[in-house]
Formats: sequence, structure tokens, C-alpha cells
Amino acid sequence: MTSIAPHNKAKALKPGSRRPAKELCSECGLCDTYYIHYVKEACAFLNQQISELEAIAHGRSRNLNDENDWYFGVHQDMIAARKKQPIEGAQWTGIVSTIACEMLTQGLVEGVVCVQNTKEDRFQPMPVIARTTEEILAARVNKPTLSPNLSILEQVQQSGMKKLLVIGVGCQIQALRVVEKQLGLEKLYVLGTPCVDNVTREGLQKFLETTSKSPDTVVHYEFMQDFRVHFKHQDGSIEKVPFFGLKTNKLKDVFAPSCMSCFDYVNGLADLVVGYMGAEFGWQWITVRNETGQEMLGLVQEKLDTKEVISKGNRKQAVQQSIPAYDQGVTLPMWAAKLMGVVIEKVGPKGLEYARFSMDSHFTRNYLYVKRNHPEKLADHVPEFAKRIVDQYHLPEN
Repeated sequence: MTSIAPHNKAKALKPGSRRPAKELCSECGLCDTYYIHYVKEACAFLNQQISELEAIAHGRSRNLNDENDWYFGVHQDMIAARKKQPIEGAQWTGIVSTIACEMLTQGLVEGVVCVQNTKEDRFQPMPVIARTTEEILAARVNKPTLSPNLSILEQVQQSGMKKLLVIGVGCQIQALRVVEKQLGLEKLYVLGTPCVDNVTREGLQKFLETTSKSPDTVVHYEFMQDFRVHFKHQDGSIEKVPFFGLKTNKLKDVFAPSCMSCFDYVNGLADLVVGYMGAEFGWQWITVRNETGQEMLGLVQEKLDTKEVISKGNRKQAVQQSIPAYDQGVTLPMWAAKLMGVVIEKVGPKGLEYARFSMDSHFTRNYLYVKRNHPEKLADHVPEFAKRIVDQYHLPEN
């Protein structure tokens, strides 16, 4: 296993040049390596170029006449899946870990870039190059914090590896796609996860303390399709908190500025993406973007139960109501939040429509954030597909 060790060339750079994106830096790790010299081209927050990179990675960019492409990016297929025999301790059933293990054991790759946690802190991310299945499995469970995954890239080159799997989120993968030709690889596989609203480690602690009844025993959490945050605790119990009961006024500033400025929820540049937002409760959502992604999924197909994704309900009214709630930090009394959650769960959006609800809610919020805080970046930073999504809604003038 290889872990973080910044390169001397990166250390030698002048103070202040290490984070060219400044407050919008997502701490992807690129600037901790000598690949920082590519940052002005590679950084998603300095040079938004998802359309151009999609054409390189997938053979085409999004079709702006196809609403599914607006939302879900270039894709060959989408399915709902879960492992027939789940991995113990996995956040879901362990599809991501299983794909990574299969790729390593079958010799498709020599290493896997993934994120373990430090011995001192279950939520403090520690990027590694895993070379065994045990090291891959040690990375299971999401770390909902900013993580410098790309900080190990120069070690990849130094190791002499020629075949690599990288697991990461959208901002990391955009930077990776720009510098991948510099890595000396014969084959790069990219396994993505959807991502929204990461925090610093300090921000995560504030979220846990503000939202959970027992923040110190939380193992992992997710914002689920039943409009509740599900906290899993060390004793195996699940605590559920309605979205509409979150103390938004206290949490409004907890999310990283980079996440408030991001429009790549679905990780559009990965070969294969495994998440949950577009699937029914209890299932995972798999998006195959290209032939490489299809190859990766094929390795584990027999280990999965699969079914077609669904799309039910109408998100529009719920999204329009969420805009002032985000914007003004509205928090409902818990009894009202629980009641609203029950009603929306029964009649609200499900499957892909729920994924659209989540993207619409966050894209409108993020559009307003960029407009207010970085107006000079608005025209170039917001992708055309995101503008079309945002244009469906009435936003505050200021």
C-alpha cells in the first residue's frame, strides 16, 4: 500500500501558489504534487470543461436535446442493482469494493486509488494505492469529507504501474482526465461515485453535532430517497432525521464553497458510476458511460441482482419550494418536518425522478451561490446542461 507523500517539486512552489482556486479549492490533491503545473487547465473550478472532456473520455458530449443527458450525462445504460451476498460493513452492499477487488485479482490493474481512514479518526480520509483486496476492503464506507485523492498521482508514475483503477468524485476525476496522459499508463479505469455537499472534517463534526442525537457513534450516513437522513450507529441502529427538520440556519455555511459551486453531481467523466440516488430505496444506481465501464460492470454482473430503473412522480413543485428553504435557511418544527416527509415519501418523486429532484435542488442553490459570490465566473463556470436545468425554475432576483 502506498499513501500520501507530497513531492519535493510541489513543496518548492512559492507560498500562495499552492491553491490557485483559492476558496473554491476542493482539495482534490492535485496541488500537492508536481502536477500542480497543470492546475490552471485541470481544475474544475478554474477551467470548467466537462463537455470537451466528455467527448475525449466517451466519444461524445451530452446531447442537449435529450433531457436524460442533461441530468445523467453520457451513458450507454442505467440499472438498479445490489449484491446477492453483501460485503459485511459496506455502506451499501459493496458493489464498488467488489468491482475493485475483481479488477485487482483478475490482473486488469496493478493498483487501486481509494480512500481509507486514518487510525485516529474514522472520518479522516487517507488516500492510498491499494495493492491487495484487504487494502481495498479497508477503504469501504464513504468518507463525507474533502479528500486529496490525487495527492498520490506522482507515486503512481514513480511506481512504474501501467494499469490503474481510480475511484473518485467529479472534481477529482476532471483533474485526473486532464493529466492522465502524463501518468505513463497503458490503461486507466475510472470508477466514480456521485457527490454532493462535502465538508471539511470540522464541518462534518458540526453537521453531526447539529443533526444526530449521538454524533460520536455515527458510522456513516446518507441523505436517502425517503427524504430522511439515515445515520447508522456503532450498535447497528438507524437514526432517521427528516430533511425538512434539519437546522438549515445553522448548517447553511457548513458545506465547502467548492461543493456550492459544483455542477457535476453525477460524475460525468467516470467510465462507470455507482451511487443510489436514481434507484429505489435499498438498491444502488449504476450508470455505464462507455465500453470501459461496461467491461468493469461485466466483471461482477453474476454477483448482482439487477432490475430496470424507474421514474415516478413529479419533482417540480417540491424543487420550487426547496429554493427559498435553502436560500433563507428555513427550518420546520420537527412534527411538521416528519409529516411533510411522510406525505412526500408517498406521493413524491421516485427513482430517476428523485435523482432529478436532488440535482434540481442543488443546481438552483449552487447557481445562486456562484451568481452572488463569483459573478465574474457565472457565464463560463456553469455548464450549458446545468443552465437548462436551472432555467426550469423561478429564482430570486438577487
